[in-house]
Amino acid sequence: MIFIADYGAGNLRSVHKAFEFLSIDAVVSDKASEMSRYEKVLIPGVGAYGPAMEAFNQHGFGDAIGEHIDKGRSVLGICLGMQLFLTESEEMGTNQGLDLVPGKVLHFPRGGDKIPQIGWNTINLCRKESVLFRGIPDESWFYFVHSYYCSPVDPASIAATTEYAGKKFCSAIEKNGIFAVQFHPEKSSEAGLLVLKNFAEF
Repeated sequence: MIFIADYGAGNLRSVHKAFEFLSIDAVVSDKASEMSRYEKVLIPGVGAYGPAMEAFNQHGFGDAIGEHIDKGRSVLGICLGMQLFLTESEEMGTNQGLDLVPGKVLHFPRGGDKIPQIGWNTINLCRKESVLFRGIPDESWFYFVHSYYCSPVDPASIAATTEYAGKKFCSAIEKNGIFAVQFHPEKSSEAGLLVLKNFAEF
């Protein structure tokens, strides 16, 4: 069973429907107190970093996700959900994140490609053994919508990279049960569904 955190900034319906399609049980809840009953948690997210982080903490998810990780359980962040895992973001000033993965969230360089990146792009896998990308070929296509990208401090936490606007950026993280993807797996056809399935079966 997957716990999908509803803090008012998530693409909840499409994520939940993706798990339904995969015949994987998932529940959407805005009650952080219920998280402790689940082995796996998914943090979706669309919108601005600062307000999303504020709402996340107001719902009590900040403390709950820390306890979840301390118990050795796994979590998957999607899009803005991935960005919240890092230390801070430069979106509309400096905003503090969850610091589950040390690093910063930065804006794409201006000039050149259109920002935000909206549409399909490929990923380059960074490791031979991957949980999220098991059975998924290198340079597979996924659907992105974002103006900011994650820059983790530790390169070993990067599971995949993508290039856009003249920048090679981290598009997936795998670190001690912490998983995250910048793209939307629920909108990325068969490859995206396999990412969700791999997480659920991990």
